[in-house]
Amino acid sequence: MKVFARLLALLVLFLAAVPGHAAAPAPSALPAPASGRLTVYFLDVGQGDAALIVSPTGKTVLIDGGPPEAGPRLAARLRELVKGPLDLVILTHPHLDHLGGLRAALKAVGAKRFMDPGFDHPSEAYRDLLDFVGREVGQVMTPEPNPGSPQSLVSVGLGEGVALTVLWPRVPQESFLADTRSDANANSIVTKLTYGKTAFLFTGDSEPPTEEVLLRKPLDLTATVLKVAHHGGKHSSTAAFLARVKPQAAVISCGVGNDYGHPSPEVLGRLGDVRARTFRTDQDGEVMAVSDGTSVTLRSARGSGAVSLPGTQPTGNPVALGPIEPTPHGRAGRSVEKEPEPGASRSRTQVEPAAPANTSPATGERYVSLKGSKVFHRESCPTLKRSKNERTVYTSRADALRERRPAEDCHP
Repeated sequence: MKVFARLLALLVLFLAAVPGHAAAPAPSALPAPASGRLTVYFLDVGQGDAALIVSPTGKTVLIDGGPPEAGPRLAARLRELVKGPLDLVILTHPHLDHLGGLRAALKAVGAKRFMDPGFDHPSEAYRDLLDFVGREVGQVMTPEPNPGSPQSLVSVGLGEGVALTVLWPRVPQESFLADTRSDANANSIVTKLTYGKTAFLFTGDSEPPTEEVLLRKPLDLTATVLKVAHHGGKHSSTAAFLARVKPQAAVISCGVGNDYGHPSPEVLGRLGDVRARTFRTDQDGEVMAVSDGTSVTLRSARGSGAVSLPGTQPTGNPVALGPIEPTPHGRAGRSVEKEPEPGASRSRTQVEPAAPANTSPATGERYVSLKGSKVFHRESCPTLKRSKNERTVYTSRADALRERRPAEDCHP
């Protein structure tokens, strides 16, 4: 029996070391939310994002739900941390590594409200999630500015002076960003959570154009803790943006040995330049941050101690430092009203997803996934030329989408 146990342990270590293969993380040793404190959990969901906010009064917000394979683990963790339905669920953008685990999460604990950008996206998984949310969640919404005060920001009060403010997008006051590297990423919901002198900035998978728009606005972007955009991908977290945010701590949510090489050395270097204490879920596991309104204490599931950081935000200082005027930029994404699903609020402005491509492009190009990978590529993608792994070939994009998510190197 002892020999078997040793062999099993060696097998687990070997699999964890194989690129692209992430062993299931051990159960978190981090405690339940601290009474009377603001607690934020950056949950370990592999190559994806999920963060849980628990306010001093017990209000709860889940931001993203990780990839599909993280669903059971996310559901189990939420049952440990949440009593009753979530007060709000935010899907920052309609990509599978952020929405894949939400159905399991909602089935596990329920939710009162659901918010997403309302960005037009052809993903079948996204459409299925919207159908499910429309049936199961009481109110479905987008972060649309108040028509009576279009120059103000949408803010959700969580009690005891805690507020979650949406910085982007601001449709229809401002159109969605378009013609970017990834319009879905660029229109991620960006929020700032404030409590006394402390603040958290959640950036989804926002891109440089998103950061440029925010930098041009009269916004206080400073944050004690930054949830790093796009899993630490090199195209986000520009030097100018980090200089404005001035994060004392940064949390990168990514999977062990992921296919993208996240986090990138470039972003790690830029975080080092602003002297941010960096946590990574692939190395540190789940990260817990507790604020008393004056300072934030961070600890991780695999760490040996806690880090305490003083808050620097002036108490009572608004996130918006002036009227938020529309920023001229690109054309608007297609957005039309859709009859709400049963149970959904009719105030929800939903997008009608474009029909997925059911045939290959005129070039006849096919789509390919490597063995053991969760993404698919264009057949012409250089990544495929560098790999000798076995592969699955799809004759249509729709077929590939049913089993995999699009790779970010060739955007199939």
